Amino acid sequence: MSHFKANIQKLGRAMLLPVAAMPLAGLILRLSADDMLNIPVLGAAGNAVFGNLDLLFAIGVTIGFAKTKDKGIPALTGFLAIATLKKGLEIMDPSISMGIFGGIISGLVAAWTYNRFKEQKLPMVFSYFAGEKFPLTMVMILQTVSAVIFGFVWPIIQMGIDNFAKLLVDMGALGVGIFMFLNRLLIPFGLHHVLNTYVYYDLGSYTSPNGEVFRGEMTRFINGDPQAGLFLSGFFVVMMFGVPAICFAIYRASFKENKDMVKGIMGSGAATSFISNITEPVEFSFMFISPMLYVVHAFFAGLAGVVCYLFNIRIGFTFGACIVDYLINFRIATNAILILPVGLVFFALYYFTFYYLIKANNISTLGREVEAGFGQEVVEEESHLDLASKNYEYMAKKMMQAFGGTQNITDAYSCNTRLRVEVNNPDLVDEQRIKQLGVSGVVKPTEKNFQVIIGLEVTYIMSEFDKLLDV
Repeated sequence: MSHFKANIQKLGRAMLLPVAAMPLAGLILRLSADDMLNIPVLGAAGNAVFGNLDLLFAIGVTIGFAKTKDKGIPALTGFLAIATLKKGLEIMDPSISMGIFGGIISGLVAAWTYNRFKEQKLPMVFSYFAGEKFPLTMVMILQTVSAVIFGFVWPIIQMGIDNFAKLLVDMGALGVGIFMFLNRLLIPFGLHHVLNTYVYYDLGSYTSPNGEVFRGEMTRFINGDPQAGLFLSGFFVVMMFGVPAICFAIYRASFKENKDMVKGIMGSGAATSFISNITEPVEFSFMFISPMLYVVHAFFAGLAGVVCYLFNIRIGFTFGACIVDYLINFRIATNAILILPVGLVFFALYYFTFYYLIKANNISTLGREVEAGFGQEVVEEESHLDLASKNYEYMAKKMMQAFGGTQNITDAYSCNTRLRVEVNNPDLVDEQRIKQLGVSGVVKPTEKNFQVIIGLEVTYIMSEFDKLLDV
């Protein structure tokens, strides 16, 4: 169980790498749209991120799980993994799009391949391809097999979801609620687009006064169908009020010493959701850390859809359910003003629920990472610890020696108060010598994993530690 928790923690940490590129990309993508600044070259920068999320997640996950100090070859392995999978799926079935899920799977395969084959020896005639280069070959073979498997499996999954979406139409408010619940719940697997396709572009039919026929909630609404928008209105509540409330809850629940950092990240995430309808920076910051929180988020999204349906709120969007589309489409919507009071109620519901669950269950959301790691609970008092010496270069050098030198370290990183080190041979680690350096303690949650309790000065120690690892 501790090993499982450690891997989940690593996955959550790996998610933050591609997430870091999303907030600005989302904002400039919205600002560059035709109905705003209309600057295509600016939008291209945003599309470079959101058009390649599978690639970003594949590389991020690979870097997060690769057991090496130099992440260059692992990153290339992750790129080859997702590139091979996508090209293979194009041959198997051009209509298949695995999205972010394909990126995560590719990253995990690439990391496993690198860790398994990075020291592979080959006959001398093939020696150039041995060692760290060998995973580059193996990952293409493995992902070709994956492409064949998913080429048969994925269309069945897509077809099942598409048929299920058609059943929701006749279920009224409950159908809308289930649609929005699954829309959020399927995001980690990249299957929400499959569910959206039918509702957005094929649900219902409307004949305009000039005789032109339009299908789909989005298309019908924009072209004047007064019956369209019931399946879309709830998204405005979630994107404009729900996700910003999650950001506020994560900020309020963070430890005092981390609030400035969390404010910047969650503030940009809230703004991105409110202005541009892009929620991934926030959702990916906690969905793997706490699946329970994510299910609650999906449930509240479904509830928002039900409430909007019962109040007969009909409003659609072209870009997304954000403040810009809300203002632009307000005049052709039905009961759109009710989005505001409903949204405020859901803001409170989201905020108090998330804040309570994070605090009550010690969930390691952003700014609370010290709460969990390899199954070892960490108390907040660690933030007040001080090192006996302020000579961080000397401290890092002696600590490196106590861990058996650079060759014995497979991974090292820091949380807010602890230096976390994974070693090849734990017998080479001199715990007593580490304690003599003036640290507050050493925790050994697994055989090869060590946590050195330092306090907030761990940032400076980690900086010097990294310099020694790069030598």
